[in-house]
Amino acid sequence: MGANAEHKLHPPAGHPEPVRWIGREPAPQEPVATPIPPLPADSEGGSTNRGKWLAVGVAAAIVAAVGYVLWRGHTADPALVTLATQRTIPLVSVMSPGVTSVTSTVTFTGTISARYDMPIGIEGDAGRIIGVYVEAGDRVKRGQLLAKIDESVWQPQVNRLAASLEQAKAQANLSAAEYRRAAAVESAGALSAEEIEKRRALSVTDAANVKVAEAMLAEAQARMARTRVIAPTDGTVLTRRAEVGQTASPGGEPLFRLASGGEIEMRGQVAEQDLTVLTVGQPAAIYLVGSTKPFEGRVRLLPAVIDPQSRLGDIRVALKPDSALRPGAFARGSVSVAKAERPILPQTAVLSDSKGPYVFVVDNDNRVERRDVQVGGTLSAGIIITGGLTGQERIVTTAAGFLRAGEKVSVAPPPATPVANAS
Repeated sequence: MGANAEHKLHPPAGHPEPVRWIGREPAPQEPVATPIPPLPADSEGGSTNRGKWLAVGVAAAIVAAVGYVLWRGHTADPALVTLATQRTIPLVSVMSPGVTSVTSTVTFTGTISARYDMPIGIEGDAGRIIGVYVEAGDRVKRGQLLAKIDESVWQPQVNRLAASLEQAKAQANLSAAEYRRAAAVESAGALSAEEIEKRRALSVTDAANVKVAEAMLAEAQARMARTRVIAPTDGTVLTRRAEVGQTASPGGEPLFRLASGGEIEMRGQVAEQDLTVLTVGQPAAIYLVGSTKPFEGRVRLLPAVIDPQSRLGDIRVALKPDSALRPGAFARGSVSVAKAERPILPQTAVLSDSKGPYVFVVDNDNRVERRDVQVGGTLSAGIIITGGLTGQERIVTTAAGFLRAGEKVSVAPPPATPVANAS
């Protein structure tokens, strides 16, 4: 669709301008010239020409200044380039760690325990405790009396059975004598064979009654002996729960706990991957909480199975008896398994991500490259590297987390060693 042309009409009388029709597209506006005020006239009458020459001079000066600025921007000295356009090469510190003789150790935690923890209670009938003769921590001998139960019920029974035994013995002696006399006159025919046989049977029966009475007396004496709580072996009393007046019953809480022979050990748990380097008989050092003194021990037992949930296995370390080794105390153990030459790096040099630990190595072109490493443990001097490095590489020690693989770096010179002034 083309644009509608404008139609002019004659203005009405008294109107200064003609009337125009406005089409759908606005008509281009005519430029409006801004009037320039006349320059003031000078006293000599040459104001017009002088003003023109002044305006031309000012315009020429502005054009020259703009041109100089543009030319200077294209031909500026590189040393004057702004820092925003300048690309800085990172300055890094490196080290070649070499190798150090380190001892690989397996550490674990656990508790001090008695090697054979024996619970001691009563074996007979329930009864009231009338005496306690040891305390926790005492060393006892086998057969030593620990506590005593009231035996007032059993003592009369023992006395009665002892009297019955004496009666049975007397009757047995009498029957035996009568049988011997009857046997002596058997050849003379004074007694019949039947009478002699009866006396023999009576003698045998009375002898059997003696044995029954002896057995009953022995049973009663054994029951009464169970009222005496004694130490089954030499050892150390770990706990005492018996009190005078307490009613003790079989199957209840043990009255005492005894460390058989006083032998002490540490029971701990070791990670699955560390069990392959442990063997029975290896020396171990055990440390108690709050003590820097190590207690010497040896690995006594290794696990036959591994817990499928925790992936840990039990370990037992035999220890020499010591008053400071109290069962139940928390302890930390370490076993030296091997010695090797390993690089040791500061902790700031070793980084880690989803792929594992790694370091940045500076090559001969001063470019950094990622190197995956294996960490074997930590020392006060740093982190032990068991794989991935030979120790001769240049390792970035600080600010490695701000670098990218392949980036060019500038290596800082090593710090100068101060020289002592000669006196």
